[in-house]
Amino acid sequence: MSIFTIAIDRRFADELAIGLLAQYGGDPLALADVLILLPTRRSVRALREAFLRAANGKPTILPRMAPLGDVDESEWEVASGDGSALALPPAIEPAERDALLARLVAAFTDGDQPIAQSPAQALSLARELGRLLDELAIEGVSFDRLEGLVEGNFASHWQRTLKFLAIVGEHWPQLLAERGQIDAIERRTQAIRAQAMRWRERPPATPVIAAGSTGSQPATRELLSVIAGLAQGKLVLPGLDRDMDERSWAELDETHPQFGLRELLKALGCERRDVVEWRDGAGTSSARHLLIAELMRPAETTEEWVRPLASSLEHVTRADCATPHQEALVIALALRGVLGDKTRRSTQTAALVTPDRDLARRVAAELRRWNIDIDDSAGTPLLDTPSAGLMQALVGVVDEGFAPVALLALLKHPLCALGGDRAAVLDAARRLDRKCLRGLKPMPGLAAIRARIDKARFGDLTDRLAVHQLIDRVEAATAALAAAMQAGAAPDALLDATIAAAETVASGETLWSGDAGGALADALARLRAAWAGTAAIAGGQWPALLATMLEPEIVRPTFGRHPRLAIWGPLEARLQRADLLVLGGLNEGTWPPAVETGPWLNRPMRAQLGLPQPERRIGLSAHDFVAALGAERVLLTRAEREGGAPTVPSRWLARLDALFGYDPGGKTAPPEYIQRGQHEYLAWADALDRPGDYRPWPRPEPRPPLEARPMRLSVSSIEQWRRDPYGLYARRILGLDALEPLEAELGAADRGNALHDALDEFLATHPSGLLPPGALAEFEVLGEKHLGTLMTSPTERAFWWPRFLRLTRWFIATENARRQAGTRLLASETTGSLTVGPRSRPLTIEARADRIDEIEIGVWDVIDYKTGRVPTNQELEALFAPQLLLEAAMAERGGFSKIPGKAEEVHLSYWQANGLGDGGKVSEIKASDELVPAMLALVHKMAAHFAKPGTPYPALPWSAYIPAFNDYEHLERVAEWSTAGGDDE
Repeated sequence: MSIFTIAIDRRFADELAIGLLAQYGGDPLALADVLILLPTRRSVRALREAFLRAANGKPTILPRMAPLGDVDESEWEVASGDGSALALPPAIEPAERDALLARLVAAFTDGDQPIAQSPAQALSLARELGRLLDELAIEGVSFDRLEGLVEGNFASHWQRTLKFLAIVGEHWPQLLAERGQIDAIERRTQAIRAQAMRWRERPPATPVIAAGSTGSQPATRELLSVIAGLAQGKLVLPGLDRDMDERSWAELDETHPQFGLRELLKALGCERRDVVEWRDGAGTSSARHLLIAELMRPAETTEEWVRPLASSLEHVTRADCATPHQEALVIALALRGVLGDKTRRSTQTAALVTPDRDLARRVAAELRRWNIDIDDSAGTPLLDTPSAGLMQALVGVVDEGFAPVALLALLKHPLCALGGDRAAVLDAARRLDRKCLRGLKPMPGLAAIRARIDKARFGDLTDRLAVHQLIDRVEAATAALAAAMQAGAAPDALLDATIAAAETVASGETLWSGDAGGALADALARLRAAWAGTAAIAGGQWPALLATMLEPEIVRPTFGRHPRLAIWGPLEARLQRADLLVLGGLNEGTWPPAVETGPWLNRPMRAQLGLPQPERRIGLSAHDFVAALGAERVLLTRAEREGGAPTVPSRWLARLDALFGYDPGGKTAPPEYIQRGQHEYLAWADALDRPGDYRPWPRPEPRPPLEARPMRLSVSSIEQWRRDPYGLYARRILGLDALEPLEAELGAADRGNALHDALDEFLATHPSGLLPPGALAEFEVLGEKHLGTLMTSPTERAFWWPRFLRLTRWFIATENARRQAGTRLLASETTGSLTVGPRSRPLTIEARADRIDEIEIGVWDVIDYKTGRVPTNQELEALFAPQLLLEAAMAERGGFSKIPGKAEEVHLSYWQANGLGDGGKVSEIKASDELVPAMLALVHKMAAHFAKPGTPYPALPWSAYIPAFNDYEHLERVAEWSTAGGDDE
């Protein structure tokens, strides 16, 4: 057998090309006769580029090259050399297979319950089932072997699952045979085995070389065995460790990068000593090779660890970043640095290798700050493109009954034109947003939206007309889709209705344009054919099913990407070359990936069937890691936290730490390769967006003209004026009111207002005398009347109604006790006022008192109902809770219009009507006779002070007494100026 290897620390494609040119370069026609089989199509392109480099750009007739992993029929026909075609049925389309398997899954029940709760879940499980079918085909495991597992010691639900799989194993081949099709993986496996048999029976007369494959699949191993036995056949293995000691070699498990090569050599009946270097003089004793060998030493022999020289890490830099954002920025800087490195050749290349798709997207976004559009081998998910996003927004808005958020998501989508001018649509959508959709969520349907438009206040009639016309166009565009979803229809019919609506909302020219539009059109055509004839589904299930249908679709741009930078997945990086390789996302669960058995088979079942355990993927991932670690320059990155939670570094980083005696949590200094990352990449990332001279903007202190300053304020505005003068300036002088949120939930303020209304109506019905026996039931009816709309959901009612009942009992008992003691009601929800300040510019203060009682002649009790927070004694004594104190001043001056006379003595109290504890609580304000005149004097002083043109309205002058709710904090830029320090005024 002719079996060779190229060391892990050498560039595989370049070494392979150099060796082939050395063997056949003297005769170009001889090189043209050579057939080279490589793992993937991308590795074929990599080898072509390697031949160009090896020939120094000299025109050369290249050998024939074909991908072993995904070779098609025409390539096998060429590869065979005899012109004979493979007599295999065509492969079933992936979308078609998903649809057929989804039907089987949807029909399967676990007891009385279907295993899939929705068509979308059935499709997701069907894809997992498809992966299992592929795995069984790859490993050559027959479905017949599943029947023997049913009687094993498994839980009942696993036995039912196995019975379902047995049904699939019986019907799926029959279904494919009726259609004259075959699974793509099964077809590829049969094609590889057929080729192996063909070459075994009729060996080719020309050289055949299989390079870069680890033979992880049985069919591939069979073909590699045949090639290695050909007279002119050669097998070139990637990175076989021929120097590993025999004990370690025997202890390898599935997670080790050499495990697959060991199993391949066993299948070939070959020993490591029989494998030679591909090129003479290219030994494997470099410091880099020894580093990788020791790093990946099996756990059972780590007592024999030999620490490599520090120089073995000269080509490696490591950056442990605080967050994924910082990691992306560090990687982007490293890639950008290759382009700007004047000390190296202008042809330097760099690539990010990572299985983390979120990290890849972050890096691509960071690179755009330098106008760099990087090539990502994984492409862009079709669901993330504007065209697919419009279709999701379209079915979403119909499904949600044109709810405000979904409606605006459609109208503000960049492709939404509704057959007219995009700018006009956007202008009308913004008016609809501001004037009509804010606040509580309307009832489903466009009729409720139209009713809000009719009630809204517009600047002129043309604005109202434009918004009405916008809603009319939306209704016309979605009418057919809404009817189909309301009635329920088959997926292909719903797909047709969705496409028609999308072409109305966005013109076909824009919807199907560009790479994304073309990919969407192709995907929808395949899906429509695949799902034709399936059963009808409920309209509410369509949005999730459509998204699941499009989930695996990828868009790959045809041109316009940077020629020297790239993002590769670990599989795509095999045999690739770059001057700088960044290995990103080195955390457990990402690289290596988390291993799962899938929903259909557990670990014991897989073992009995002879299927590899999921840990085999860790071994393949480890091989990708060590192959990349042997590059010319390497940057290792990870994020220490993600989503606020700490992450666990990849086991290979942990091994590096252990190998070099570094304890990240200890006091020892980190190795040089880590310090380089801290001093260079992390420092650059920290400095990139840091301003050179940071000077916080001062606290805002606007000085509006005197005529713009208010001369009439409510007691609640007085509190805002006291705590945050800038907030009063923004609300009363600039006229800025916070926009209500879309689809707002009923909150504490709404419940408080409703409770106030219930109390006011109850007191109006029974203003004096003892309460009748049915008062409790009467108050409960009023509570249902005013609070019922706030407790529409069962959860809200279960939480709030018992609290109201407790409040009812407490209030009736308290009210009866007060009335028996002689207290009588003077007024409920009554208005009052008083005037303070200089005569030249007096300030009128207005109030609406919740309730005023007369305890005895001349002695009044001013009451404020509180359903939430009650001011503290500290706030009262510091005069930051002015409401009751100013209402007391009005009572003493006879300022309440509906109450004749004035109070000789005033008591103040808060009634906590929150339903907690006994239901309520009365909190009296102590020393009110001292606080009331002090509050009045302070307000008089403030009125005189702010009557001066030069007096500013500062933002939050008292840090200890800031408002509980502040709608103007973003305008005040508190986070900016508060960092400058300074004392309160």
